[in-house]
Amino acid sequence: MSNKVVLAFSGGLDTSYCVKYLADERGLEVHTATVNTGGFSPQELQAIEDGALALGAASHVTLEETLAFYQQCVKYLIFGNVLRNGTYPLSVSAERMFQALAIARYAKKIGAGYIAHGSTGAGNDQVRFDLVFHILCPDIQVITPIRDQSLSRQAEIDYLMAKGVNRDWTKAQYSINQGLWGTSVGGKETLTSHLPLPEEAYPSQLQTHEPSELELQFEKGELVAVNGQAGDPVSNIQRVQELAAPYAIGRDYHVGDTIIGIKGRIGFEAAASYIIMKAHHQLEKHTLSKWQLYWKEQLANWYGMMVHEGTFLDPVMRNIEGFLQESQQTVSGTVTVALMPYRFQVQGISSAHDLMSSSFGSYGEENKGWSGEDVKGFTKILANSLKIYHAVNKEKEWSVQE
Repeated sequence: MSNKVVLAFSGGLDTSYCVKYLADERGLEVHTATVNTGGFSPQELQAIEDGALALGAASHVTLEETLAFYQQCVKYLIFGNVLRNGTYPLSVSAERMFQALAIARYAKKIGAGYIAHGSTGAGNDQVRFDLVFHILCPDIQVITPIRDQSLSRQAEIDYLMAKGVNRDWTKAQYSINQGLWGTSVGGKETLTSHLPLPEEAYPSQLQTHEPSELELQFEKGELVAVNGQAGDPVSNIQRVQELAAPYAIGRDYHVGDTIIGIKGRIGFEAAASYIIMKAHHQLEKHTLSKWQLYWKEQLANWYGMMVHEGTFLDPVMRNIEGFLQESQQTVSGTVTVALMPYRFQVQGISSAHDLMSSSFGSYGEENKGWSGEDVKGFTKILANSLKIYHAVNKEKEWSVQE
């Protein structure tokens, strides 16, 4: 078996430990790989590479997956307005699939005998990574030092310091995962049910207090312009994040059922994803029919669960994506959003496909497509089956009391 191990490397505490452990304790030739899904600047990527090589990695590579991440997943999360448990925009869980896919391809490319990742044994990421590796490269052995040794963060710090790796590990108190679709923040507070994360734990701090207005233009469900400036969807998402982050918008806590059966709690900030999906959803309410909205919601909820639980490669996902794509044919228009400290408000939409057309009537004011007599007849027919049911069963609960 090849002595090469490809380590999914973020530059944080866990993966820094893995580099030293795999090289010094296991005697493996460590090749680190960072998968960029939109969360790193060029300067940050260079710092990660420098850190990997300083730790003793034989080589380091950055695998660029941001565009693929958008085209093959984020786009459908927007089409489906996917919020896990009505709260979490799948910021990290979605990107983990594309990180795992890229790592698997790279490991096969360089002929590695092993793949390693820094997941613990208590979270979802271990399952997401392992599932992809089992499917795409079953002959490559997976090593998970943090999970296998049940290491605490302090134990990792002590090991690295004993190996002469002296860094400021104060930021290691919080696990921060940043990507195109949002940033998760975990720490000792999120291990409890009641403690909030401190202000300084969040990457974006409140800097702007004066309200401003944001104009988002969608074409068939995709964000094509921000404040009148056209751009590709990825750059537009990044632009929304840049404009909204100074307001500290999009913070919340996700509490949910993990893949492994325990409850989990994580903090996150996701200004761009929150704003874009809420704006997109508002546009859909105006441009889609009642049953389009209903069935989209059912399928999108299922799609989000499958992404979250690591089963992105199931072929049914491609079927759902086809439905979501087809549903967006009339979802075009402009949405106006007000930005304020810690919050935002969708103000309204403008669309050639707006079904709330005054030519058919104004809700609560006037009708142009029917008469009062039409409604009387319609209501009588609609009530008929229920009249029969209640007459036959004589349910006292609903009967008029004498």
